[in-house]
Amino acid sequence: MNVLIINGSARAKGNSELLCDAFMRGAAEAGHQLKKVSLRDREIGPCRACYACFKTGRCVQQDDMEEILDQLQAADAVVLASPTYFLTMSGQMKTFIDRLLPRWQDLGGKDVYVIVTGHDMKEGLTRTADDLKAIFEGLGNTVRGIVWGEGVWQKGEVLATRAMDEAYQMGRSV
Repeated sequence: MNVLIINGSARAKGNSELLCDAFMRGAAEAGHQLKKVSLRDREIGPCRACYACFKTGRCVQQDDMEEILDQLQAADAVVLASPTYFLTMSGQMKTFIDRLLPRWQDLGGKDVYVIVTGHDMKEGLTRTADDLKAIFEGLGNTVRGIVWGEGVWQKGEVLATRAMDEAYQMGRSV
């Protein structure tokens, strides 16, 4: 299975990325092909709402999103990871989602896994998870699981939580 991991954290080696890596270890052991995209390392401009993509199937912007859309379309399973900022997903993740517009009709039929992190407990992370779930289910995908990286703020705090094993086990179960 071809698994694409989208890390929406602005922080390298932060809690979201550590959980992505744990998921990757499990999925690699299960024999899957893996690709991780860290949005912080990519140039992705915000959607301009020009809707030229409705006619062409491509965005007028010449940035990294076209490559990511190709990878997303080719994936059998997708992992979406985002820290929770002010009760919602990161700006990087939201910009990525807005830029799905050129191919939104062709992104269904995938198994989706969600990873959310933040200093709040589950109640404070729920909106982020619910939003990601609703968006990708709306595209015709099935959300198979959510990893809650709760009660973490500083880099590496997630290492001491059960979320690490949950991410690893979820990767193995893909």
